[in-house]
Amino acid sequence: MRFAELDAVTVDGFGTLVGLIDPVPALARALLDRGVERPPEHVRHAFETEARYYRPNAVAGRDPASLAALRLECTGVFLEAGGADLDPASFVDAFMGAIEFEPIEGAVETVRRLRACGLEVAIASNWDIGLHEHLDRLGLSALFTTVVTSAEAGAAKPDPAVFRLAMSRLAIEPGRALHVGDEPGDEEGAAAAGMRFAHAPLSAAFEGWT
Repeated sequence: MRFAELDAVTVDGFGTLVGLIDPVPALARALLDRGVERPPEHVRHAFETEARYYRPNAVAGRDPASLAALRLECTGVFLEAGGADLDPASFVDAFMGAIEFEPIEGAVETVRRLRACGLEVAIASNWDIGLHEHLDRLGLSALFTTVVTSAEAGAAKPDPAVFRLAMSRLAIEPGRALHVGDEPGDEEGAAAAGMRFAHAPLSAAFEGWT
């Protein structure tokens, strides 16, 4: 395909642009600092339980107050699953401090290549509004014309709302845009919004394009 056929590319956040740095060591240390000793496998199970709770509820974190409430709820889920009798409010900062991300290999370079080709590049991701904080921390915000989360759109993929909001902000017709993602919901949502789709990883999605 040719880049001239597109005006914009949207990319998924987690799993396409960034990946999670293993939070278990930091969480185990934070618990131990509070007198709760748990083996790594126990902490990992608790975190995975929290992750399963977070994913369908990320859309609730739509503003600072609701984001704080969501983070408190998730911390409570983690502590309960880990059998830790701690006040979630006293642990939420430690819990969130253990959640760190890093760019997936080749992703940032690909975004820069797309920008160099004259394309608008945006993020369309199932995430709460805290995604903006993570991007700022990684120094990635300036790479994107806009960042749209499911929380801002009011619905999670495969609902096309997040894509439609991205297209509205970019003022681009969906047929002139392509989304890159790593899950079925990415492909289904992009198709429902009238966009093209390419499978992650980003580093391989545009191989052979001119």
